[in-house]
Amino acid sequence: MSEKKEPGVLQGFKTFLMRGNVVDLAVAVVIGAAFTNIVNAVVKGIINPVVGTIGTQNLDNYSSCLSSSCKNGEGIQLMWGSVLGATLSFVITAAVVYFLMVLPMSKYLARQAARKKAQEDTQEAMEMTELEVLKEIRDALVAQRGSGHDER
Repeated sequence: MSEKKEPGVLQGFKTFLMRGNVVDLAVAVVIGAAFTNIVNAVVKGIINPVVGTIGTQNLDNYSSCLSSSCKNGEGIQLMWGSVLGATLSFVITAAVVYFLMVLPMSKYLARQAARKKAQEDTQEAMEMTELEVLKEIRDALVAQRGSGHDER
């Protein structure tokens, strides 16, 4: 009786690493980290100064006090400025990802699908044409055989 050996841990790990989606994920993480720096620079260099025309340039300074006294770090503070800054960063990141990556890729894939469909339609039309030609040849051969049998 032969026993099947299960792949070893190292072989399983090698198979895991060789999958394409692991490499894609690693690339996405690296690009995401670099992209985070860009978004943070936009928020610090553009958004915060624009907000600074209304008040302070650091959104973390915007807060509301829930207790009677919020001096010297005491009391309950709602740091809504930090939430606003994080929300702006998220919205900017999502907009850039959508408009610079998702939308162009969707349009590209739609064009590729349209080209592929057009090629398939052309191929199908060619096959239909070939089929029609073969039918005509068959009909001509049948007619030729039929007329040949009459003469004998």
